[in-house]
Amino acid sequence: MVNVLFVCMGNICRSPTAEGVFRGMVEKAGHGDAITADSSGMADWHRGNPPDSRSQTAARRRGIEIGDLRARQTQLSDFHRFDYVIGMDNDNMSDLRRLCPAGCEDRVHMMLDFAEDLSVTEVPDPYYGATGFEDVLDLIENASRGLLRHIMAQDL
Repeated sequence: MVNVLFVCMGNICRSPTAEGVFRGMVEKAGHGDAITADSSGMADWHRGNPPDSRSQTAARRRGIEIGDLRARQTQLSDFHRFDYVIGMDNDNMSDLRRLCPAGCEDRVHMMLDFAEDLSVTEVPDPYYGATGFEDVLDLIENASRGLLRHIMAQDL
């Protein structure tokens, strides 16, 4: 079993979107029995809350349901439980690297490192309107396709 964790700041926009998108791709590819996905946030501000309603609406327009997900904070144990710990932006990556225990560094990755043909390197936080939720979905779908190809080539 390959376990993937998507991480953003509060676990209500980008990381639950990535979890939902990736789970859908995994299921569609027929690998639901071999790959799991989860999401978390570096901060605990939204613990127990569902994804932002704008994230849910944007995902739903693409046939992805994320309303059942609940925010949780990233834990030290996540680095041992998950094979891939994937941050959405440079701030998340800095936080993940600080939290990461010795010997687990190779599990930490940047989401858009798996994307193809993009000039951006970070998934921007749409919460305050930095970019649209649809734009975030486009970036996450691109990177999720690349991540799934990578896992299928390396781990399955």
